[in-house]
Amino acid sequence: MIELNHLVKRFGDLVAVNDLTLHISAGEFFALLGPNAAGKTTTIKVLAGLIKPTAGTARVAGFDVQHEPLEARRRLAYVPDFPFLYDKLTPWEFLRFTGQLFRMDEARLERVARELVRRFNLEPYLAKAIEGLSHGTRQRVAIVSALLHAPEVFVLDEPMVGLDPHHARVLKDILKERSQQGMTVFVSTHQLSIAEEMADRIGIMHEGRLIALGTREELRRQSGAAGALEQTFLALTEQEANLREEHAAAK
Repeated sequence: MIELNHLVKRFGDLVAVNDLTLHISAGEFFALLGPNAAGKTTTIKVLAGLIKPTAGTARVAGFDVQHEPLEARRRLAYVPDFPFLYDKLTPWEFLRFTGQLFRMDEARLERVARELVRRFNLEPYLAKAIEGLSHGTRQRVAIVSALLHAPEVFVLDEPMVGLDPHHARVLKDILKERSQQGMTVFVSTHQLSIAEEMADRIGIMHEGRLIALGTREELRRQSGAAGALEQTFLALTEQEANLREEHAAAK
């Protein structure tokens, strides 16, 4: 469902993503972890069609993001950590606008939107201007708008930013429900608890490279660290940093 093949993205001398190959199946819940500047957000922006790769390809549901952008985007939804919304619209106007972009008929749009609005407790805000809403409420509006057209692939960058514990739980429940129904979920996060609780597989990036990939148990065995995912993550990233230092010293 998601295919990244030998993906490279450079910004001048900086290699933000370095020869990344990753295949994610339909219905899989995948979590991408990594320290700051690991290349996670750059990877997501290439996948969402927001920036062009320097080399390699990204495909969504079989469609090349660069060469078949409309077909790829019809099947994908993307929510960044700080989503852009039209501030002068109300949430309900924004949801209708989004549904119309995806050519949803009025009856389906009304039904799906009302159900998602109910689950995210957005009823009190539907007639208020988005510019006056808190960050957490805006985040909920963005998530609802992304889910409206039942995307085949849902990509989220730090999805829990701004969400209170209740609505974070609502989002987790919906993502799990949708993935069980066949939607592919791709989440980039610093919150290791999300990956530990929900992910079918986890990838760890470090300085643009994918250094580890597997289930929680597979990563634990690879790292040699017992205990929670935090220990696994720290062990793998430290091992990678040490290897690079040794390689640099040997030159």
